[in-house]
Amino acid sequence: MSALSAFGDISVLSLVLLACFAVFTSIIGGVSGYGAGALMPLVLVPLVGPEPVVPIVALASMFTNTSRVMAFSGALDKRKAMIVLAASIPTCMLGAYGYSLLTGRGALIVIGLMMIAGVPLRRMMRTRGYQVGDKGLAVGSAGWGFLVGGTTGAGVILLSLLMATGLQGRAVIATDAIVSVVTGVAKIGVFGIAGVMSPLVIAVALLIGLVAFPGAFIAKRIVEHMPVHIHTAILDAVVILGGGVMLWNAFIRQAAHS
Repeated sequence: MSALSAFGDISVLSLVLLACFAVFTSIIGGVSGYGAGALMPLVLVPLVGPEPVVPIVALASMFTNTSRVMAFSGALDKRKAMIVLAASIPTCMLGAYGYSLLTGRGALIVIGLMMIAGVPLRRMMRTRGYQVGDKGLAVGSAGWGFLVGGTTGAGVILLSLLMATGLQGRAVIATDAIVSVVTGVAKIGVFGIAGVMSPLVIAVALLIGLVAFPGAFIAKRIVEHMPVHIHTAILDAVVILGGGVMLWNAFIRQAAHS
């Protein structure tokens, strides 16, 4: 049996392009804390179809997020990570069990607008000395856990939550990464029990994860030479972009399918 047999009908050229794109998204994700979950489906859906995308990204993210933890470990906020994990793991498993993409137009509009509005609101709160406390972080994390359990690209919501608590720069990347590793284990466990971790899913995820692993260390070098206010501005821009994508899905994409 050929080593490529697990990849089914995917051509070698397609696999090479997929690997290159995975490296690119891992560097973007290492700088911004977000990227792979939103960008990888753009190339995965044409190659494997929509059904395996969520488990593929979940398994591949174990590698990319582990590399981020290793690269940015010194900036990790353990207390905030524990709050997020305690609140999000049960809902994450529930979301993975449901395994459905967020399609409700109203939910997309509300979440997208809240994320976009949250950037200037968070800046105003910071200038006045206000921050989201532990209870607010826990409540927001429970909602995020359900979304991230059954979708890809929901990581931008966690970024917004962490930044609203006062975290900046590398601390956001490191804390987001360790949370994503642990919730990823929960998701993969549920997917394994549900029988969706096929040989194709495992093979594609391993390819993405292994080639993308060094991306976080490249990103670390970039971030080390970047002023905190510039890095924070990039994170803010990513949050606004993520909210805009949700609104686009609500108004344009769903309208096209209605």
